[in-house]
Amino acid sequence: MRKLSWSKRRRLGQYFLNNKKILEEMARAAELSKKDIVLEVGPGTGSLTEILAARAGKVIATEKDRDLIPVLREKFKDYKNMEIIQGDILAKAVKPPSGGLTAKSYKIVANIPYYITSRFLRLFLSETKFRPKLMVLMVQKEVAERICARPPQMNLLALSVQAYAKPEIIRYVSKNFFSPPPKVDSAIIKITLRRPTSKSERILALAKLAFQQKRKMLRSSIGKKIKLPKNYQNARPENLSLKDWSEILGYN
Repeated sequence: MRKLSWSKRRRLGQYFLNNKKILEEMARAAELSKKDIVLEVGPGTGSLTEILAARAGKVIATEKDRDLIPVLREKFKDYKNMEIIQGDILAKAVKPPSGGLTAKSYKIVANIPYYITSRFLRLFLSETKFRPKLMVLMVQKEVAERICARPPQMNLLALSVQAYAKPEIIRYVSKNFFSPPPKVDSAIIKITLRRPTSKSERILALAKLAFQQKRKMLRSSIGKKIKLPKNYQNARPENLSLKDWSEILGYN
């Protein structure tokens, strides 16, 4: 089977990580057991897949690149707990990509293409009915830090994740561990999902209005739309935690 060119890998957002120690750290962070079903997105040549298959009860690997499907199927032809699917996860994930997935029955472990990170998170955190128990993802270092931000450095991405889950950075990963090397360093992030509430969407809608005018105090950006407690009148959105937004919403 011919090797993919670096230019094609970059076009598809593919940066392959073959460092076994780091891949095993991703698997450990997912706390896998033989009772778990794992959805891996973008398995590439199967380096992480192999580790997941040894620890989980079943691994469903979805790969967009048709050229990699024969490679994966040959590599895992003797594995009884593997399912390999060709397709775009963003187009399929509104329903389970396999009959083996049901709501709250699985975990996601993946080195996803970085350009799909925001859409991927939104889909699995709030849009699909088949939300996972947790996700362990390799993402850009800067994005991981934004997701895990706290006041006074809050941002809309952080709120969008923290409204549905608890995120934490497991470790940073140098760009030199990837082939071809990306332009930025990465991080392994663990996202443990919580039960969604009707309040989550309302908080995010309100916060989005405030962040559209993030340099203004809340009394100027959203003060005419809702009632603001006195202690939040002079605050700016980056200074507010998810709990603060919940208190503001509860005041109305």
